[in-house]
Amino acid sequence: MVVRCRRALPLVLGCGVLLAGCRGVGAEALSHWPVPPPPEPTAQRPQLWVALAARLGEAPLTLRAAGGSLQASDARGQRLNGPELQLRWQWLPLPQPQMIRRWVVGPFASFEAAEQAALAWRRQGVTAQVAHPGEWEVWAPATSPATAKPPAGFTARLVEQRLQQRRVLQGRGAAEGWRPLAGPVQIQAPQGLRWQGGVFAGPFRLQADASDRWTLIEQVPLERYLLGVVPHEIGAGSPAAALGAQAVLARTWALRNRHRFAVDGYHLCADTQCQVYGDPRQAGAAVRQAVAGSAGRVLAWRGEPIHAVYHASNGGVAANENEAWPLPELPYLEPFLDWSSQGRPPVGLPLAQPQQLQELLSRSQGAYGAGHPRFRWRRLITEADLRQAVAERAAALGEPLRPLVLERGPSGRVVRLAIAGSAGREVLVRDAIRRRLRQLPSTLFVVQSAGPGQWWFEGGGFGHGAGLSQAGAIDLAGRGWSLERILSHYYPGTTLLPLERLRGGSSGGP
Repeated sequence: MVVRCRRALPLVLGCGVLLAGCRGVGAEALSHWPVPPPPEPTAQRPQLWVALAARLGEAPLTLRAAGGSLQASDARGQRLNGPELQLRWQWLPLPQPQMIRRWVVGPFASFEAAEQAALAWRRQGVTAQVAHPGEWEVWAPATSPATAKPPAGFTARLVEQRLQQRRVLQGRGAAEGWRPLAGPVQIQAPQGLRWQGGVFAGPFRLQADASDRWTLIEQVPLERYLLGVVPHEIGAGSPAAALGAQAVLARTWALRNRHRFAVDGYHLCADTQCQVYGDPRQAGAAVRQAVAGSAGRVLAWRGEPIHAVYHASNGGVAANENEAWPLPELPYLEPFLDWSSQGRPPVGLPLAQPQQLQELLSRSQGAYGAGHPRFRWRRLITEADLRQAVAERAAALGEPLRPLVLERGPSGRVVRLAIAGSAGREVLVRDAIRRRLRQLPSTLFVVQSAGPGQWWFEGGGFGHGAGLSQAGAIDLAGRGWSLERILSHYYPGTTLLPLERLRGGSSGGP
């Protein structure tokens, strides 16, 4: 199904400091502003372009040096220097209107779901790209083949934007007045850049993205990037083997997902849409030893980096990939009970019935990672919460609303949850469940009435449940397990490989 959506927005495509060099103005429509892709990380030069801040362009921005001066140069060779650089954006009219026309599918709850929709479209010959202008979407040119249909279960809308003005970046340093700058702007910080309470070494760049917002990017070597990820993801005080396993997974995940923001010209973000990345200089000795001890090693399947997903706690049972996202079969992500042989609960997989899951949730002794604060949890969900979760369709669904579990996966996780009313239902699938009902730590839960218009959601674990449980890894490391044994436990059949032995001799396929 296709719908048309015409929007005239004051969104402008950045293409240099002035109108000169802005190719295509007044010509045929673009699907988005083309941005050169970042360089591929290789075994010889594994560098990532990480967005410290994205979708800039509204509020002014000040960049401050940790010491000394910042040194900036734009695409035309103009230079700014000073202990701080002040930046702002100004709207300027285009000499001729520019049209942006594209098909859009989404929003999606995750990159993984968007990527599968993009792949389905590409199989029909459509040049589909995953984008993140605020939510995950899939974009395709308005000139896509007439025979192409949106991915199954989705509606495509045609977005048309007639652009009459554009953003221009302006900056000033210690001695210079305000001047227009042509992107990309390269920034050196010899003593580091202060950002979000930390100090980052760089180098940095400011560049326009596919929607003509701007992005502050750090060009960071892979191993330094890991120093900023590992302590934020698993905790710097974790046992050595757990830190080492996290380092391998963070390295693997980064290489596997380096195409995540390709449409915007960089590899990864620095928040929970990717891996949380903070000041690498704050990494302690244990984290540095874990990163150095596993340097250059990734977890591979058939010579390529695995889909190295991980989460805080699996609640005692690991999920397969299809319970979390609409992914194809991955042999190393299979459901299993994450318990010691001495304390295994009297239930087996699949956990198809709520009674079986309730039995598992009533127990914790013998489970790996049972000390996590959300290993078991209880949340009260009201009809008002359900109404907010389906706010756009709530009126059409009728009253009263109630939750209804339609399908569970083999680990017992809810794969399809309906919010049903007297006149219809809205079905939330996989990762959309927690995206809409943000109170829920996981989809491993049973539902019980708590009285009129309210329900107890009783569950276990925190996160999607697939791959490594960080709480489990910490527990296993405390029992003397090595990082190799921990990784083999959560990703059976995979192999630890140095970067140079990956397929193609670099970072493997996306």
